[in-house]
Amino acid sequence: MGTTAASRAGMALGTLAAAGAACVAYGVVIERHWYRLRRETVPALEPGEPPCTILHLSDFHLLAADTRRLRFLAELAELPADLVVVTGDILGEPRALDAALQSMARFRPKLGAVAVLGSNDYYAPRPRNYLSYFSRKRTRRLPRGYNPWRELVDGLEGMGWLVLANRRARINDIDLAGLKDPHIRLDDLTVAVPPSDEQPASLRIGVVHSPYQRCLNAFERSGYQLVLAGHTHGGQVRVPGIGALVTNCDLPRDRVRGLSRWGSTWLNVSGGLGTSKYAPFRFDCRPEASLLTVVPV
Repeated sequence: MGTTAASRAGMALGTLAAAGAACVAYGVVIERHWYRLRRETVPALEPGEPPCTILHLSDFHLLAADTRRLRFLAELAELPADLVVVTGDILGEPRALDAALQSMARFRPKLGAVAVLGSNDYYAPRPRNYLSYFSRKRTRRLPRGYNPWRELVDGLEGMGWLVLANRRARINDIDLAGLKDPHIRLDDLTVAVPPSDEQPASLRIGVVHSPYQRCLNAFERSGYQLVLAGHTHGGQVRVPGIGALVTNCDLPRDRVRGLSRWGSTWLNVSGGLGTSKYAPFRFDCRPEASLLTVVPV
């Protein structure tokens, strides 16, 4: 009896280990390269205003040899869009700068292109204990290595992109405000407050890498119709029937990916296109870009 019970326990453990290995292989080999385009309609404009299409991209985490991700970005650049907005974490390592700039040079939207930087654009990734994401008392320590973020900004601005580092901009009658990454405490919430003498806008868009509640609330209080963010990777690992296990910020887990309401504003959190090179794995959370069509209410 004892031998039989031990044998059954061993078989169960073996089956569990095999299933776990299969899930890891699937997440590494298949799903993290299984890109998709998510389309959403956002009823946020005043009646009579023409629709506006926004291609929202985030979290490339580009590596120099990321041929499949670069190929998908080239396909996205062929989509007709009025505005392209990138919500940070473009670089995955210092050597990826040239590939990133060449890829982003392909985008030529009708009205313009806008970006904010994420923490991984400033600091190169390093190996870490990913169980720390589940700790409520986890401290956010800055990585040691640097990414060439100044060269990234110079390159983007040289191509006509607007890099909104705690600053505002106007493209036609679209008002934009972009925050530096709140995940590393660089955000200036006063940027979200429009000047009293600002001309009326048909659409106000807030742009931020990490969707911390203090930033979302600042945009919502100032009457923005739409806020765009990334950072969460959609949870990166999701359990069917449960959803994302972590958000890597104070955003509720049910808002970690996709379009939702945040008070009176719309919030679109991109699941992102990549992962850290030290965690090249996704499960039930395909890498994605978002094509938003903003229409009258």
